[in-house]
Amino acid sequence: MEFEPVIGLEVHLQLATQTKMFCSCQVQFAASANSLTCPVCLGLPGSLPVINSKAIEYALKVALALNCSIGEIVKFDRKNYYYPDLPKNYQISQYDLPLSFNGFVDIKEKMQEKKIRIRRAHLEEDAGKLIHEETASLVDYNRTGVALLEIVTEPDISSPLEAYNYLNVLKTILKYLNVSDCDMEKGSLRCDANISLRPKGTTTLGVKAELKNMNSFRAVKLALEVEIERQREILEAGKQIVQETRLWDEDKKATFSMRSKEEASDYRYFPEPDLVPFKIDKAKIEEVRNNLPELPGKKFERFKDQFNLSVPDAQFLVMDYDFSKFFEDCCRIASIPKAIVNWIKGPLSFEINARNKSLSELELSPKDFVSLIKLTEDGTLSNLSAKAVLTEMLDKKIGPQQIIKAGNLAQVSDNESLSALIEEALTENKNSVDSFLAGKENALMFLVGQVMKKSKGKANPKRVKELLEEKLKEKKNA
Repeated sequence: MEFEPVIGLEVHLQLATQTKMFCSCQVQFAASANSLTCPVCLGLPGSLPVINSKAIEYALKVALALNCSIGEIVKFDRKNYYYPDLPKNYQISQYDLPLSFNGFVDIKEKMQEKKIRIRRAHLEEDAGKLIHEETASLVDYNRTGVALLEIVTEPDISSPLEAYNYLNVLKTILKYLNVSDCDMEKGSLRCDANISLRPKGTTTLGVKAELKNMNSFRAVKLALEVEIERQREILEAGKQIVQETRLWDEDKKATFSMRSKEEASDYRYFPEPDLVPFKIDKAKIEEVRNNLPELPGKKFERFKDQFNLSVPDAQFLVMDYDFSKFFEDCCRIASIPKAIVNWIKGPLSFEINARNKSLSELELSPKDFVSLIKLTEDGTLSNLSAKAVLTEMLDKKIGPQQIIKAGNLAQVSDNESLSALIEEALTENKNSVDSFLAGKENALMFLVGQVMKKSKGKANPKRVKELLEEKLKEKKNA
């Protein structure tokens, strides 16, 4: 029997509020353990929660960007369970009356658009963090009470690759909204996956497993692939899948059982007695809607039309908010969009990866970047020299003109200088000259390479090729 996977994802997003969801404790990554706590987030007797209005605003931005409906009545509930990092033994979350529901995200799958439905996007508070050592487990309550938005899909995802694509599209939208840093290493964005198999062509859902402990989108994809194979082997052997929560082991590339999977009834949800149900003013909803930034889908279409970009180039830019903004800033200085996107995709991306830094951390000004590109466009610098200049610009935080003057890096284009180099190359490579004269066109590019080598990369390759063709034509006609 052939089986097909059915996947739903739960993304937990830490909102970038200055204070926690229900108290005034500061939100700060990597602060001293248990230094950012108070009676409210520790759940001490007599303390009362107060809703963070900025968290509501950020949650509305996300909900509207994900095409969700906003609840007419919103309430918070207590989700009861025991875990050492949960000081109150319950989590303030939302159940039957969440902030938002019934949304969707469009992704591209095999060049076709697919709609991934959002079941709900609801607010809650984060738990603390356990730190496991050889002889003990320690708990840090700094993260307890940080504002979280949980974004839950319907089981609309049909493959690990689809899950990976959805997560990338979702993260891009969230970055555009500027509601979170979305840093998975810091735990600002976390993802759990529900996965089941069913006979292909049927509609009944199979027994699912929930996967946790995945710290990258690539890990989510790989964990789903591994779990699909595990479940397939069990079903093909005629056995039953057990509903459970499983942990992903990155080193062993395997999933391991953690505990039996809870149902909603196991959490004994009931309304949070210290927070009354409330309505969100419609005027506030419209204010947030009207102030949403241009989102990736619309920006993609505009980039294609306004800058005449190819689909791959437009996709590359809009999938990274910093790149898209930097590109537009550069285009305001010079109308050379194709050259700019090529330099962003090529040399600039190389520098970002090599330095393991973000674009903003490089502190590269659009003005200096455009100046460098123009110097290659007008022939002042060869591509090779320009890449070296970019490296020095980032190292020394100075403009390209200063580097060119100091290092004598200007490209050689004058006929006299190039002719001398060409004559040397022709004399030293008579076999290649004979090959070209015998009709082997590729010999020309070898000779161009030899001239470039002699000039240490400073010769203008376009002019070298033109002069070489003239010289070789003269020899052929002699």
